Amino acid sequence: MSQSTPPPQEYAYTLTRELDASAARVFEAWTAPAQYEQWAGAAPGTVKMDARPGGTWRAVMVTPDGQQFPLTGSYLDVVPGRRLVIGMDVPGKSAPATMSLFLDENDGAGTTRITLTQSCDSAHERDLAEQGSTMLLDSLGSYLTKS
Repeated sequence: MSQSTPPPQEYAYTLTRELDASAARVFEAWTAPAQYEQWAGAAPGTVKMDARPGGTWRAVMVTPDGQQFPLTGSYLDVVPGRRLVIGMDVPGKSAPATMSLFLDENDGAGTTRITLTQSCDSAHERDLAEQGSTMLLDSLGSYLTKS
């Protein structure tokens, strides 16, 4: 009897934040290029977004030390004010990495719980992605509080 190789272990993470904004406002901040550019660390004028299922996005991100790197992808699922599933192109991989955002507005409280999930192929990839996503959510929270 032959022994089959088990599938590779999937590494995933989930981050959750309470944001001081409506779900519609959080969704808009994540899908409007001019707003995304302000809080996500994108180079000015590089963000393009067609936030609909099958639509594409691109941005040139700037790291805290000034390095720039282009990102591209597509929108896999879009439910305004509720859910955003984003495919991110990864060099050398045939399938995009997937990041999912779920928004749950606290009725009457003026706040929204955002839950971000992503699966990765290795612990190292997961750790880097989780670090980047943590910085994104922290920056989004600060942006929404100021605006």
